Amino acid sequence: MRILFVSAEVAPLAKAGGMGDVVGSLPKVLHQLGYDVRIIMPCYGFIPDKVEVPKAPVWQGSAMFQSFSVYETRLPNTEIPLYLFSHPAFNTRRIYQGEDEAWRFTLFSNGAAEFAWNYWKPQIIHCHDWHTGMIPVWMHDSPDIATVFTIHNLAYQGPWRGLLEKMTWCPWYMQGDNVMAAAIQFANRVTTVSPTYAQQIQTPAYGEKLEGLLSYISQNLAGILNGIDTEVYNPATDRFIGTNFTADTLELRPANKIALQEETGLEVNRQAMLMGMVTRLVDQKGIDLIIQILDRFLSYTDAQFVLLGTGDRYYETQLWQMASRFPGRMAVQLLHNDALSRRVYAGCDVFLMPSRFEPCGLSQLLAMRYGCIPIVRRTGGLVDTVSFYDPINETGTGYSFDRYEPLDFFTAMVRAWEGFRFKADWRKLQRRAMAMDFSWYRSAGEYLKIYKDITGQTPELSAEETEKLAALTQTYH
Repeated sequence: MRILFVSAEVAPLAKAGGMGDVVGSLPKVLHQLGYDVRIIMPCYGFIPDKVEVPKAPVWQGSAMFQSFSVYETRLPNTEIPLYLFSHPAFNTRRIYQGEDEAWRFTLFSNGAAEFAWNYWKPQIIHCHDWHTGMIPVWMHDSPDIATVFTIHNLAYQGPWRGLLEKMTWCPWYMQGDNVMAAAIQFANRVTTVSPTYAQQIQTPAYGEKLEGLLSYISQNLAGILNGIDTEVYNPATDRFIGTNFTADTLELRPANKIALQEETGLEVNRQAMLMGMVTRLVDQKGIDLIIQILDRFLSYTDAQFVLLGTGDRYYETQLWQMASRFPGRMAVQLLHNDALSRRVYAGCDVFLMPSRFEPCGLSQLLAMRYGCIPIVRRTGGLVDTVSFYDPINETGTGYSFDRYEPLDFFTAMVRAWEGFRFKADWRKLQRRAMAMDFSWYRSAGEYLKIYKDITGQTPELSAEETEKLAALTQTYH
């Protein structure tokens, strides 16, 4: 089976959110299972810094009255072909933002469609978010190419129909007011990144005005939980943390806490509960809850807090000002730094994720992988990944709250602060969290069933595929 992934982000080359991790990880597992998987992405200005780009293109084409080139390389540390879509619009050292964002990605998706028609013809094109949403519409006239469209965040729906008609070809049969709506209607299968989010987006509270359409196509909608690259994110081998450890050697982990406190300017205090957050500073992530209750929580406990991320200038300013009131106990790092994020996961005792909504979320998965206990709001993928901690029955992997209210969040934080005092029980909680299987081997099987179904095959894994996935999962454990 020939599968082409089309995405604006591919980790580790270009990543702004969870989509990059998905496209950088899922193809690896499919490749291990013997499938011909390839990826096409824009050649941003910073890509040559991270991977060698050949001097000569493998193919040249035109779309939207623009000429473009496609260069072939390999996804780092794999044998997976990676095609780089090159056009001057992508020469800047940014992924998103800018007044030309809608035009840039419409050109990219148009170029990717031309590439699939004229150079390497896949059986399936796996599209990701609105940036590639026109591809399922265009492929409607190519019945020999099936499409899967994955919604990573329904809140971002792309340009509206009027603007699209000024930029590119909109077929006579196209329906939908924007790119996201059109993709949902014309893709052979629509997926999203967690089972709970797939249900929530069919309701007015989370549907972003597309809940009616999503309910209508619900028979073609599936929620498949994201995974993480367990080879890249492994506390036993991670070269970006000072002291490697496993679930059986948690006594080594506090050294990372001390190192993180020293690196971020916090008071070195092994006994204080160190809370962490790695996030975009946007409304979705519950930053307003942090601003409302963190001051009070730090005033009445000995806890510490470190935040890593960038985003809305208002949130950046509010958090920076709060940090100035708690010198040595609160650190705000307004930047994006993958290496430092791993040290936050490995050094913090608790990870905060009070999201207003969360399609899946990868930060809580990475936190648990590194023995950092999450405090989450029960929404979207956070429901599917973090189970309620019951200290009496010794079950659960984290703390959670339901209502999007400051008091509910504050209560969950107090419960964690109390639980942290009982070191033996806390160590058991850490081991349970680290034992959770969030590898892609589990989810890859679900995607394979979809691929087979939409290409007319029996939607079941073969005995050989089941055996391979079981072996890979065993290797992970």
